[in-house]
Amino acid sequence: MAYLFGLIGYPIKHSLSPWIHEQFMETTKINGSYEIFEISLNSNFTEAINDLRKKNINGFNVTVPYKEKIIQELDELDDQASRIGAVNTVLNIGGKLVGYNTDGLGYVKSLEKAYPKIKESIPNILILGAGGAARGIYNGLKISGYLNIDIANRTLEKAEEIKQTNLIGKTEVITLDTAEQVLNQYDIIIQTTSVGMKPNVDAQIINLTNLKSNVIISDIVYQPIMTQFLKSGIIQGANIHTGHTMLLYQAELAFNIWTEKQVNVENMDLKLQEILEG
Repeated sequence: MAYLFGLIGYPIKHSLSPWIHEQFMETTKINGSYEIFEISLNSNFTEAINDLRKKNINGFNVTVPYKEKIIQELDELDDQASRIGAVNTVLNIGGKLVGYNTDGLGYVKSLEKAYPKIKESIPNILILGAGGAARGIYNGLKISGYLNIDIANRTLEKAEEIKQTNLIGKTEVITLDTAEQVLNQYDIIIQTTSVGMKPNVDAQIINLTNLKSNVIISDIVYQPIMTQFLKSGIIQGANIHTGHTMLLYQAELAFNIWTEKQVNVENMDLKLQEILEG
């Protein structure tokens, strides 16, 4: 049996997902392919998804701008995707499309691989931004047992939508200006927006001069890998966590959903970094 996997989104021609999943297939000795299915903004989205069903695709990833829009085309959502309100992974079970979200748990796995003892200290965490990535990471952290997670955003209303009162622990919503003033209260600071992504590599979401010692500064942007946000953290003596590893671990979880195969990604992060850095 030859598997067919893919990615939908726009624009995605330069995505690294095909390379990552080809590595997974080679490692697990699975026969298959991973293809790009770019869906332009003026396309008939429902028709494009139905075309994928007809191709008998085994599973596909979803990226911007369709992580929320895809939900209306699905037959079922898992609990995590339902809570987040966004889907990045779809499994095709005999024509029934089931949506999942591996972004948050992929992020948590990448963080804990880099800092294995981080949960033991019961860290205070600050998430910067309130978009889809922030929503996924917040939920991933919460269900993984992290208790104290605050959210800082330019508009408080959007951050309030992420906050879930039915989960254990506490969450405060603050402005980005307030975040700059109270940074020394946090052990982990996670930048979840596109600020600092190529070509705007000099942009930085907040000033980092008020950090506590031994803080972990994390940025999900991976182009460039060393963002201005991370560079500023290093200057302040912070530990850093780069975004390309999240890309690997969320893909690993998606591949497991599709194939029930476990993949060891331990040695792939350096290869991926080399590709990203050219």
